[in-house]
Amino acid sequence: MNHSRWKTLRERKLAAGFTEPANVTETRRDVQLSMALAKAVYDRRTELGLTQVELAARADLTQAKISRIEGSDTVPTLPLLAKLAKALDATLNIALDNDDAQVSFTGHGTDAA
Repeated sequence: MNHSRWKTLRERKLAAGFTEPANVTETRRDVQLSMALAKAVYDRRTELGLTQVELAARADLTQAKISRIEGSDTVPTLPLLAKLAKALDATLNIALDNDDAQVSFTGHGTDAA
C-alpha cells in the first residue's frame, strides 16, 4: 500500500467517526512540526547556497547535527534554534495553531553567503 492510500484510508476512517487515540494524534503533531522545521532549515540553507558543512561551521555545530535537523531526526533546543537563525542570517518564525504548524526563516536582507 502506498502513502497516498494510507492518507486516504485515515481520512475515510476519520470521516466515518473513527477517533484517533490521543497519543497517536500527539505523535503526528510532533512529527509534522519536526518536518516543518527540517524543511525550513533546508529551504533557507539552499536559498543562501550553503552546504550542510558550511552551515554547520557558521552555527558552530557538526555537519551530522545539521543533517539530523534537516532529516527530522532530532528536536532542537531553543539555544540551538537561536544558533541556526543567526547562522542563516534570519529570523525564525513559528506559528502553532491546533493541528497547523508553520515554520519559516525570514532573511535579514543580506543574503550574501
